[in-house]
Amino acid sequence: MSEQSTARRDRGDRPDAAVHARVEHRITVPPEISMVELLGLRDEVLREIEQGFTGVSVHVRGNEVSLAGPAGDVALVARLVDELVDMTAGGTPLTPDVVRRTVGMLTAGAQARPADVLTFNILTARGRTIRPKTAGQKEYVDAIDRHTVTFGIGPAGTGKTYLAMAKAVQALQARRVNRIVLTRPAVEAGERLGFLPGTLTEKIDPYLRPLYDALHDMVDPESIPRLMEAGTIEVAPLAFMRGRTLNDAFVILDEAQNTSVEQMKMFLTRLGFSSTMVVTGDVTQVDLPGGTTSGLRAVQSVLEGVDDIAFCRLSSSDVVRHRLVGEIIEAWGRWEAR
Repeated sequence: MSEQSTARRDRGDRPDAAVHARVEHRITVPPEISMVELLGLRDEVLREIEQGFTGVSVHVRGNEVSLAGPAGDVALVARLVDELVDMTAGGTPLTPDVVRRTVGMLTAGAQARPADVLTFNILTARGRTIRPKTAGQKEYVDAIDRHTVTFGIGPAGTGKTYLAMAKAVQALQARRVNRIVLTRPAVEAGERLGFLPGTLTEKIDPYLRPLYDALHDMVDPESIPRLMEAGTIEVAPLAFMRGRTLNDAFVILDEAQNTSVEQMKMFLTRLGFSSTMVVTGDVTQVDLPGGTTSGLRAVQSVLEGVDDIAFCRLSSSDVVRHRLVGEIIEAWGRWEAR
C-alpha cells in the first residue's frame, strides 16, 4: 500500500505534543482487494472503526482511505487498516468482532500480528473453519504443536477445550495419532455413579456432554458412533484411565481443576509413546470437597520448567463468548481481590 502523511502541531513543540498533533494520512488499498469485503456488509466494519475511534475522521473514496485526527489514534487506525487488508487478502471474512479483536491485540502490544492470528486455520470441518481469535489462543495452539504435554489454564469461554478438540481432530485426520481419548472427572457423582439409573453411558453422559458438544461441531455426527465403536474416539470418565498406557493417542483431560493431586499424577503417567496430552481447566472454579487440593493447582508448582511441558495461561482478554463474559470475569476477580 502506498501512504502519504502530513502533520500540523497545535501547541508549539512540547514533548507531548507529537501524540496529540493533528495529522492527515492516506492509504491506497491494492486494486485486487475488494472494498466491499474490506468495509464489511453495509459498511459495518467501517462503522465499527468510526465508533471505536471517534476522534479520527475516516473517509473512503474509491480504493483510498483518508484518515485525520490525533497522531497516536491515526497511527493506530492506519495499522488496523493494514491488518484488515491482509486479512481480506487471506480470505478471512471481516466483522465488527474481528475489528474489536484486532484493536485489542494492537493496543495490548501482542507480539503476533493480528492478521497472522486471525487467518491461522486449525481445522476446516462441517463447512466452517476453526481459527484462534486472540493472541493468547494462538500461543496455546502453537504450544500444543511444540510440546508433548500442554496445560491450558484460564476462565470459562477462552476456548481451552474447543481448540484442544480441534487440534485432536486435526491430528487424527493427518494420521499423526490413531485415536482420540477424551476424559474429565465426574466430581459430583463420586462413588455414587453405580447407583444412578441406566447404562454406564447414560450415567456418565451428563458429565461428558461438553466434550460431545465440541466433537459434534468438528466430526460428522453420523460417523461418531462408528468411530466410538471402533475405539478411534473414546469418551470416558477419568476413573477409567487407571492402569492404562495410551500410545499413539491425542488425550484431552477437561475440567482438570476437579482432579485431586493423586488423580492428576495418575492421568499424566498414562502417557505413552507418540502421544500428545492436553490438560484444560479453570483454577477459579474448583468443585472438589473442602480440604481437597486441586491437582491442577498443584501441578503448576510440580512441573513448571520441565522440558517438553508447556503451561499456557489464558485470561479474560481471550474470552470468545459474549463480551459481557470477559467483563464478568474481570469484575469477579476484582471482587475476590477485595
